[in-house]
Amino acid sequence: MATIVNMPRLSDTMEEGVVATWLKQVGDKIEEGDILAEIETDKATMEFESFHEGTLLYIGVQEGETAPVDSLLAIIGEEGEDYQALINGADSATETKVEETQSEEPKAVASSSSAEIPAGVQVVTMPRLSDTMTEGTVASWLKNVGDTVEEGDILAEIETDKATMEFESFYEGTLLHIGINEGDSAPVDSLLAIIGPAGTDVAAVISAAKSGSISNTSETKAETPKQEEKVAETTPVVETTSTNNGGRIFASPLAKKIAKDKGINLSEVKGTGENGRIVKKDVENFTPTAKVAASAPTKASTPTPSVTNFAIAGEEGTEEVKNSQMRKAIAKALSNSKFSAPHFYLNIEVDMDNAMASRKMINAIPDTKVSFNDMVVKACAMALRKHPQVNTSWTDETTKYHKHIHVGVAVAVDEGLVVPVVKHTDALTLTQIGASVKDLAGKARNKKITPAEMQGSTFTVSNLGMFGIESFTSIINQPNSAILSVGAIVEKPVVKNGQIVVGNTMKLTLACDHRTVDGAVGAQFLQTLKIYLENPVTMLA
Repeated sequence: MATIVNMPRLSDTMEEGVVATWLKQVGDKIEEGDILAEIETDKATMEFESFHEGTLLYIGVQEGETAPVDSLLAIIGEEGEDYQALINGADSATETKVEETQSEEPKAVASSSSAEIPAGVQVVTMPRLSDTMTEGTVASWLKNVGDTVEEGDILAEIETDKATMEFESFYEGTLLHIGINEGDSAPVDSLLAIIGPAGTDVAAVISAAKSGSISNTSETKAETPKQEEKVAETTPVVETTSTNNGGRIFASPLAKKIAKDKGINLSEVKGTGENGRIVKKDVENFTPTAKVAASAPTKASTPTPSVTNFAIAGEEGTEEVKNSQMRKAIAKALSNSKFSAPHFYLNIEVDMDNAMASRKMINAIPDTKVSFNDMVVKACAMALRKHPQVNTSWTDETTKYHKHIHVGVAVAVDEGLVVPVVKHTDALTLTQIGASVKDLAGKARNKKITPAEMQGSTFTVSNLGMFGIESFTSIINQPNSAILSVGAIVEKPVVKNGQIVVGNTMKLTLACDHRTVDGAVGAQFLQTLKIYLENPVTMLA
């Protein structure tokens, strides 16, 4: 008997998947455990194996196409078996599911007087893009009122308290209304946009949304008139992969990775996916073309005049810059920590001569690069294992002793500060820690880091040594119980064996939450940390 295989949910946040590659074709024999396809999720490209055996009778999602979770992916059964009824049944089940989803989505708080949404119209609300997000700021709109929107199109870039993320449409139609302008902020679930058939009057829907009295009784997009579908089909796809004009390039994560590995400029690749999206096969089949040399002088002949801003001497001026979501989150978190946790600070100076010599020897190994910060992070992880009282979190009822050690590393970005987390730090080597920190810091600066990569720290390290800062204090990154501030390595006279010699020292400051860490405990932790850093070979024991 034929069996339907649906699009799997391969991550906890996955709503839809893209079939990157089919590894089996219609007519192929399938055994239980065979890899059917490579599916691109919101986090990675993963292999999807079959839990059934038989013959691959039907493929419902072609390579490069996107489909929601639980939609028809394939049908497996006996060779020659009639599967048409299953396809029709899957289609009707999908329509029913869409209707149920739309009826269950809370678009606004119900009230005694509710406005009915016209047929085919969908209200898009401000999404919750992270577990701590309470409001979002529209950084930029990628669609304008009147534009045709397809399911999967990127509507806008939304700035949360942790990162700026792309927000895609789950509906198709025409963008009828924008509820939040670029740069404006709004709470989660407030009116973001309205999508529906072109020319639909949505004035009543807008007023109802403002008063919180929307009753979502619209029909599903599956019931949208066929005429609108035909119009959408005949509309030419706008090429989004512009070359040198700074236009946006739509490409799948897998295509971006392959292009990066091969050194291919995505602006030169023509996309064959939905809405001109660049997919894996586009990059693999791309052949570079020769550049036209004559175009170079043209650009040089029109120099851009430089604009100099200056103020008249003695004149006062003030500019107000709107606080970003990240700055608000930083202000809230650090204020809560500073005013709720009783901070105290411990200082120690570490002889770094042996650490410098060890690092020089390690980095002499080909393809190996270890920083002083990596050594500090590793030493902290090992010291935490010896002093579990520092690896704790305070609650009103209990103190949580964490068995795992996840060290957060503060990273400066344009908008402020983020703390990527190196998981199970004590189990990693120096080179593994270095690679992880470099990868996470790069993602943070490029706004590609995910909320999951910034959660779960049990201790934090903040390093300003690269800026020449010798000593500073930090605010605890709650729910941690401590944070280590790392200063610069300074060459200065020191006393060794009764002689004044030139040495290299580094100052460390440990900020502790006195509710969980007492002075003696913090001092013992720093003593252990000093031993590891002054004798790096002990970190191998």
